[in-house]
Amino acid sequence: MGRWKAFLPIMLALVVAVAGSLFTYKWVMTQVTPKETVQVAVRQESAVPVVVAAVGLPWGTKLKAEMLKTVPYLKESLPPGYCSLCNNLEGRVLIAPVRAQEPILDSKLAPVGITSGGVSAVVSPGKRAVAVKGNEVIGIAGFIMPGNRVDVLVTLTDPKNKKEITKTVLENVMVLATGTQVEESPEGKPAPFNVYTLEVDPHESERLALAATGGRLQFALRNAVDAETVLTKGADIQQTLKEFREKETEVQQKVHTVEIIKEGKVMRQRLAL
Repeated sequence: MGRWKAFLPIMLALVVAVAGSLFTYKWVMTQVTPKETVQVAVRQESAVPVVVAAVGLPWGTKLKAEMLKTVPYLKESLPPGYCSLCNNLEGRVLIAPVRAQEPILDSKLAPVGITSGGVSAVVSPGKRAVAVKGNEVIGIAGFIMPGNRVDVLVTLTDPKNKKEITKTVLENVMVLATGTQVEESPEGKPAPFNVYTLEVDPHESERLALAATGGRLQFALRNAVDAETVLTKGADIQQTLKEFREKETEVQQKVHTVEIIKEGKVMRQRLAL
């Protein structure tokens, strides 16, 4: 009996502590829950639906309902030129690529009057889209993609001296599209070849067509931010070999032979000065 009298105060203290903890917990929950509910309600009221791409879309795509969806944006973070209804964008054409979950902005859409997709929708006013035939070498083993900028080189025979010459004929040209087509080889077998569609002005389109039909094309991939124009004289075999020999002779003239005498032995060493 004495033992129970000793444990009784401890048990009463535990009961009081548990009861006090439950009361405190319930009181705290009644104070916090309404505030959180109010905050969530306020955030929902300030959210605005914004149309985004459901999947990644390339430029020239004609938008369809299954390509679009809406996500909530806070009013203070709405992007300029956004749209809230997917129906308003159906049939519009993209003039710039859009990644998945990226908003479809007005700046990335062709004018409302353009209803057909493809390359024609992304050609800049005053420009023309010209396709040229190529191969993996011209396309730098597949590294040339739509949106890249290239210089166009052509190798052809100079009608004046009948010598082959390589010359840069176009610079900083936009690549609109790349693709592969199949034609019949002389043996009657299907032979794939690459097609590159470039954006040029009318004068450049004439030079490009002449170069493509009269010579062999080669593309030089440019840095995306490099807009510098470089004028070259062109290169032929004779001039290229001449410049190589001049450089070789210049290097040879700078090389000197030095004799080193050590312990009665003479050693010769060539040094480039």
